[in-house]
Amino acid sequence: MDRASVYRDLKRLAANYRWSWTPSSRRLLASLPGGSELQHPALTVAFLIEDDLVRLTGDDVFIARLQAEVADLDALTADAPEPRIAYFSPEYALSARLRQYSGGLGVLAGDHLKAAGDAGIPLVGVGLLYRRGFFRQMLIDGEQSEMYFPMEPLEVGAIDTGYVVSVPFPGRDVLARLWRIDVGRTPLILLDTDMDGNELEDRQITDRLYAGDRRHRLEQELVLGVGGARALAALGWNIELYHLNEGHAGFAFLELVNRRVNGDDFDTAIKQVRSMLMFTTHTPVPAGIDRFEGPLVGAYVDRWAEDWGASPDVIWDLGRDPDDPHMFNMAALCLNVSAAANGVSKLHGETAKAMFRGVGIGDDITSVTNGVHARTWTGRWTQHVYDEAAGPGWADGDPEAWEKLASMDEEALRGLRRGGSERLARVVADVAGHKLDPDALIIGFARRFAPYKRATLVLRHRDRLRELLASDDRPVHFIFGGTAHPRDDPGKRLLAEIVGFGLSPESNGRFTFLPGYDMEMALMMFGGCDVWLNTPVRPREASGTSGEKAVLNGGVNASILDGWWAEMYDGDNGWAIAASDRTGEGRDDDDAASALDVIAEAAAEYHDRPGEFLSRVRRSMRTLGPQVTAARMLRDYDERLYSPLLASAGPDETSAT
Repeated sequence: MDRASVYRDLKRLAANYRWSWTPSSRRLLASLPGGSELQHPALTVAFLIEDDLVRLTGDDVFIARLQAEVADLDALTADAPEPRIAYFSPEYALSARLRQYSGGLGVLAGDHLKAAGDAGIPLVGVGLLYRRGFFRQMLIDGEQSEMYFPMEPLEVGAIDTGYVVSVPFPGRDVLARLWRIDVGRTPLILLDTDMDGNELEDRQITDRLYAGDRRHRLEQELVLGVGGARALAALGWNIELYHLNEGHAGFAFLELVNRRVNGDDFDTAIKQVRSMLMFTTHTPVPAGIDRFEGPLVGAYVDRWAEDWGASPDVIWDLGRDPDDPHMFNMAALCLNVSAAANGVSKLHGETAKAMFRGVGIGDDITSVTNGVHARTWTGRWTQHVYDEAAGPGWADGDPEAWEKLASMDEEALRGLRRGGSERLARVVADVAGHKLDPDALIIGFARRFAPYKRATLVLRHRDRLRELLASDDRPVHFIFGGTAHPRDDPGKRLLAEIVGFGLSPESNGRFTFLPGYDMEMALMMFGGCDVWLNTPVRPREASGTSGEKAVLNGGVNASILDGWWAEMYDGDNGWAIAASDRTGEGRDDDDAASALDVIAEAAAEYHDRPGEFLSRVRRSMRTLGPQVTAARMLRDYDERLYSPLLASAGPDETSAT
């Protein structure tokens, strides 16, 4: 191979996020001159100089590795299908090197794209490109502080498509450049308003994720929805189904109706568009839904009705909040303009039905339980062991493969778990300066510090907690991680309370908060924690997939019966924390006592009856492994929603004009 060919192939590998879940590709890119696991490989490749390429070209072993990776990438992308389904989300978690996500919604969206590509589902992702992304967490005096770092699209493997779309705003049009990121076989299109031709305030619309005031959020959602629909048309794809991941992209309906209303009356246009839309809600509480004040949203959407020669009421009636007629509700809009809607676990589907009863198709909400992309969320060494023991089928949720993994000999299974604990111990020492005994029962808790998730629940009974932490016969060590939204002061106070307790003498050095939580730190926690703790207020956890990632790495769940755990717990594959029938402080006191009971039981089993604990690990792998993968989730979406909706909806022939 000549130098130009080597550089071209490296650039291709670095630009396709297949490297983020393919250990061999990631190792190859990290081995480049100037490379590092902490740097985006696209940036590493961009910094290569002529002398570097000369040395690489003369390295036969490196060239063989490069050719093998390129061949695998070619085989993966050679039969990439033309997109028929567009998946809209405001955030995507593809890698810690691309900070375009804040939490669970983005993680789910990233896993959805990866699994769709694995399965060959003809899907394209649509989102926004945030030049400053989401914040990086730091601790100052025991409290969360946020830092933002600017990013250039080319530094993260984004490709400028050369296309620009416009989005109508009051008195002006806002321009958005279209960037493309390849996620295996699945393209992701990101809209960016930071471009010449826009005023300064409009260039800042896509500056940061979930930042700014209500107007800023509304403008982001218009760019995502309207601009996203126009982006797909500009790129020439005939999209037959638009999947709205939460209500943030609901304004896509404006553009889709606009293409038809000139030739048909409004009711006919709405009917045509409805057959092409589906809505996934992740929100089990009204406070989590985007709602906009009447005068604010009216200034942006009324003009659409005026252009159609209709009253603004035709739009307002679709999005009017059922509890406050002066507010515009994005979930109500999506339920009124979609052909199907689903929650993200069986329990959440029922919760969403009750929550949205009488709103559009709210009475018909179904469910598809979330799963996680196995190759992304299983540690690299664990993947190697799994592949050797059971072949690659485990990542697709093959029950026979998981049966083989659950049947691994005791020494191999214990060694796998011990290795993860030792790696986590090194992270704890480096990041927090705490000593973690790999032989302790390690309990993990990591998620967004929203009050309903109750991160501090175990602190409610300090005497019992201190007793658990003081035991040298049955040592227990808690590891916490996660972030609070920059404007969530109650969440920040919870986080500070966790940090403070971990620094106090009461913790006995066995209660650690790891700052700087991201996808990579999460993976270290999943690989090293023996028990994964989840203590939400039931039924406010829509799915809660962090526990599913623990399963993939051989961890055992201890959780309130909420989200996915409510349907998958069988009595022996983990622990159920009893949920109180009381409310408020009484409920939290009861649930805290139940959680500590379970932790004490787990500690006794782990230390005194290790064979029983290992049997529980095996039961978790056997019964949950096939169910928690995103491959299973995509099969469910395809069978229950995608294929039936595609069969009933024709192509959006106006989109390619």
